[in-house]
Amino acid sequence: ASKVAKILRGKHKTNFTPHADCGDNVVVLNAGKITLSGNKWADKTYIWHTGYPGGQKSMTAAELKTKDSLIVLEKSITGMLPKNRLGIQLFRNLYLYEGPEHKHEAQHPKEINITEFK
Repeated sequence: ASKVAKILRGKHKTNFTPHADCGDNVVVLNAGKITLSGNKWADKTYIWHTGYPGGQKSMTAAELKTKDSLIVLEKSITGMLPKNRLGIQLFRNLYLYEGPEHKHEAQHPKEINITEFK
């Protein structure tokens, strides 16, 4: 997730500017096959508040994956982006797919192996 956030932000480019969207569009394939190290599937909790009194809710990572397998990766990437209008715009450049098929073939995407990316 950290390498995907780096590509979205554009930090790998020489013309990186902190206040501008100079990153690339990113298509993540097989995002449903993510793994977490250690006991994070049971221990990591996602907490939010509904806005009503007593409205604090929480879910473990395993429960969130059973609900929608892409949300775990989506939340980890958005946590690494800026928390302002720029971060919202950068998040629109991210496309997650559970399988190997996607609808962006017409844009001729380049394949990047994340394990070899610095």
